Amino acid sequence: MILIIAGTNRPDSNTLKVANQILTLYRELGVEARILDLAQLPREIFDPASYAEKPASFIPLSDAVIQAEGLVIVTPEYNGSMPGVLKYFIDMLKFPESFEGKPVAFVGLAAGMWGALRSVEQLQAIFGYRNAHLFPERVFIPGVFNQLDETGRLKDTALVERLKNQALGFADFIKKLKGSI
Repeated sequence: MILIIAGTNRPDSNTLKVANQILTLYRELGVEARILDLAQLPREIFDPASYAEKPASFIPLSDAVIQAEGLVIVTPEYNGSMPGVLKYFIDMLKFPESFEGKPVAFVGLAAGMWGALRSVEQLQAIFGYRNAHLFPERVFIPGVFNQLDETGRLKDTALVERLKNQALGFADFIKKLKGSI
């Protein structure tokens, strides 16, 4: 199963809209996938005591990351970086087993012209440090506010095709690394 992480806790975010379209692409390919929406993080995880002992409400999210055969990180760019909640989520996960040897793909979206290039590069450094297997085919969505239609779907068919090609390639990448998906 591939876990698609919508990397912000902003309600009704463009990140979640894009993550949902990515989920549809994986399902069309016959690949099991689901979304982990950071807007669903339990409030207790933000208590400073969570560094020492994770609240029970966080364990299913942590376990989902560990059990996933691969991760797709969908990140917006906030102030030239990833959202703080995404970094905090990463920090709260078990070390080293959460990302050790885990295949990871990245999709960035932003209002600006670079489509979250900075966010994705920063995440690649973090996941590389954590010994994840980084899938090299990144997808960037610049000018995201102009890219989505009224239903929250991407309008640009070439961009959707890039996401589909990423999904195909990432599923194959996982198969080669793990033997199955």
